[in-house]
Amino acid sequence: MNKINLIIQREYLTRVKKKSFLIMSIVGPLLFAAIMVVPIWLASEDDDSQNVEVIDETGLFINKLQNNDEVNFNYEFRSLKEAQEELNSKDRKYTAILHIPSVVVTHPKTVQLFYKDKPQGSSIEHMKREIAKNIEDKKLQDLYNLSYDQVSGLRPSIGIVVNKLTETGEAEQKSDDIAMGLGMVGAFVIYMFIFIFGVQVMRGVIEEKTNRIIEVLISSVKPFELMMGKIVGIAMVALTQIALWVVLSAGIYAGVMAVFGDELAATQKAKIEQLESVNPEATKGLAEVSAGGDIVSKLSAKMSTINFPVVLGCFLFYFIGGYLLYGSLFASVGAAVDNETDTQQFMAPITIPLILGIVMAQVVMQNPDGTLAFWASIIPFTSPIVMMVRVPFGVETWEVVLSMVLLAATFVGTTFMAGKIYRIGILMYGKKPSFKEIGKWIFTKL
Repeated sequence: MNKINLIIQREYLTRVKKKSFLIMSIVGPLLFAAIMVVPIWLASEDDDSQNVEVIDETGLFINKLQNNDEVNFNYEFRSLKEAQEELNSKDRKYTAILHIPSVVVTHPKTVQLFYKDKPQGSSIEHMKREIAKNIEDKKLQDLYNLSYDQVSGLRPSIGIVVNKLTETGEAEQKSDDIAMGLGMVGAFVIYMFIFIFGVQVMRGVIEEKTNRIIEVLISSVKPFELMMGKIVGIAMVALTQIALWVVLSAGIYAGVMAVFGDELAATQKAKIEQLESVNPEATKGLAEVSAGGDIVSKLSAKMSTINFPVVLGCFLFYFIGGYLLYGSLFASVGAAVDNETDTQQFMAPITIPLILGIVMAQVVMQNPDGTLAFWASIIPFTSPIVMMVRVPFGVETWEVVLSMVLLAATFVGTTFMAGKIYRIGILMYGKKPSFKEIGKWIFTKL
């Protein structure tokens, strides 16, 4: 056991002291922040501003298309040809022409937009929504002789409070949007770190084998001790990096909120007020939050529906269990080959379940209690990812326990198998083994 501890210390300190580790520990949270913040910032800096001339051949849309921050509708009573000639001139007043033909009510896909510089997608979507809304209003008025205000009143803002019945029959309020986000982030982090640090285990074994350092090492320690020390040491590196990312990300978030918190709240309030002036019913819920001035408390209430101790405990277990399971397999691949190029044929059986898990996670989010979700979260090779998606939604205790037991048992089995491959493979040089030969190594008694 003391020898394994020494190997763990060596693997851990060697990687933690590298400049690449320190740089990624600092740059990682900054990159995540940039991925989330920069697109929003660029979108706000590059706001679209369209001054649209509406050529309405029906007369139904005059002064009924609602403006917003991006689109300003103007109504001209002239032919489309005249409008196009002006748009093509240097002293044009408008940036685009919205042509609504006389048959738009029966053939809504005949609307045309002419421009010199293409409007943003959000501007075009706003035009579509406004035209569709007015056509719908027109049809309802024709069918039921309703006024415009009466038609608008038919579109209430609906909110559904999601509750899950516990085993005792009590109702627990759930927040699906928070659960989906939390589950997907946890699953993706596990998926990413298993790949990154599992490959590090494999490369480390290949490097030591190629440099013939392995021959010196196994004269002092058993091959199994060497493999376990390497796997556990790199696992500690991964946990250290995650801890640093969490701390630094929390610090960056706190700093951003301290500097820009008031400005973001004011911007949010202004947007709600603008939306309310256009459609009071659709923004009633948002307006109430804005009036209370406490959007953060609304988010906190949703967060309180998530059992964070259980989510965090499951994350740590499935992160460590998933890594140990796949880390031992990556180590056996590294021991079986002489260079990284030869690993391709052996990597597919290992990586396919991981990729399948992250693909299924997107389906599981929509139906976390379905048959696919259950079996994918029980099978050990996909459970670290899929169960992490399900846990924030609430999972029966026996399912979590069964999944954990099977993952632990499978890890023991794969570690035993990987240890036998490792013991023989680390001393094999100059020959690319086949799956058949590796199978013989597993059943060879030493």
